Parts: sequence; C-alpha cells; structure tokens
Amino acid sequence: MQLFYNPEISETTKEFTLQAEESKHLIKVLRKKEGDEFHITNGKGWLFVASLVTTDPKNATAKVISATNKHSKMHSLHMVVAPTKSNDRFEWFLEKATEIGVNEITPIICSRSERKILKLDRLQKVIQGAMKQSLRTHLPLLHPPITFTEYMKKKHPGILFIAHCHEDEKVELKRRIAPDKPITILIGPEGDFTEAEVDQAYEQGFIAVSLGESRLRTETAAIYACTTVAIYNSR
Repeated sequence: MQLFYNPEISETTKEFTLQAEESKHLIKVLRKKEGDEFHITNGKGWLFVASLVTTDPKNATAKVISATNKHSKMHSLHMVVAPTKSNDRFEWFLEKATEIGVNEITPIICSRSERKILKLDRLQKVIQGAMKQSLRTHLPLLHPPITFTEYMKKKHPGILFIAHCHEDEKVELKRRIAPDKPITILIGPEGDFTEAEVDQAYEQGFIAVSLGESRLRTETAAIYACTTVAIYNSR
C-alpha cells in the first residue's frame, strides 16, 4: 500500500483535486489510469480509498469510495526540541518521531543553540513524507521556532518533563508517564540547557527526567523519549 496526502479532504468529501506533486507521482511514476484506486489521508486521522476520475499529471481528480477514521490511541505527545547544528540530524529526528507517533513538535531556541534559523517548508515536507511512508494518518503539528524565554511564558497542559545533563535529582521518564494526560518533553541543544534555563523550567512545573546513564545527542535523546512514551502506550 502506498499512501498519498491531501489536507483538504474531509469525511464528507465526494470528489477532490490532487496537489501537483501527488498528481505527478500517481500518473507519471505509478502510471495510474482512470478508475484505478489508491489510498490517501488528510493528516487528521482519516484514511480514504479513492478512484481516479481524470489523469492530468498537474491536477488529477478523484472520487472518494470509502472513508475510515484511523484515530490513534496514543495520547498527546508534544516534543519541544532544540534544533541541531546539522540540518540532517534534526530532519532525522522529525522523520523518526513522525514514524513512532508524535502529535506536536516545537523547535526551541536556547542560549546555547548553534542553529537558530530553520526552513519550515523543508521540515514540513520531511514530516509529510514520513507520515506517508509509515502509513500513519496523523500529520504532526510543526510549530514555528520559539525562544526558550518566550516558550516559558506560555501555558502548558498535562505533565511537563525536561531532560538535561545537570547533576540534579531526576526520575525515570517511564515511571512518570500517565495514560490519561498529555505530555510535553523538553530536549536541549548540543551544549545542554543552561542552569538558568533549567531553573526557569522548574518554576513552570517541569520535572527533570533521566533518559538513561549515557549522554545522548539531542536527536537521540528526543527519539528515546518518543519511543518510551510509545512503548508505554502500546501496553
């Protein structure tokens, strides 16, 4: 099965036009003909079976045959992660987090961040590609980058965690996950959060968590956290 994406479709849609990139792939690459069926999602939990009506490689049209709500049982996970110096490593995180299952992602700019400018269009494409490749029907919400200070001014629901390397008392992440509450996890840059940032997070109710004895790269720590939450909720 190959999955396509169109955010404009809803459960009441009868016919729709595919985006140019998706049209080209269906018609030019897969050589689909009128009447051929394919699977497509709107990124909001719905999986559609559709049939091609026209085969214009720039704007093919299709009709919906069936619609199924594939709502994930995984509860809300919001990863707030400092962008890595290497774009490839941050894109790797986005790809794997989408495959594992994450609801929201916020790039956070910290005092020690080495990368402060991101190309959101590029990152959005990475997330869309990972969603389609992994056959998920939920597209994670990618927020614009925000500074640590501005992020701490916001209200954050659910259980709040921060992973850092300072010698503070910490709890194991897996022992504090609750199945009925949303979770937010803060992961810092390569140089870690500053002491002032950690203290500020504590003041806002964030709990220090351990991700094991090893010192992990930013993207590895973020994936470790995503996986821990996913495994807990698969029980």
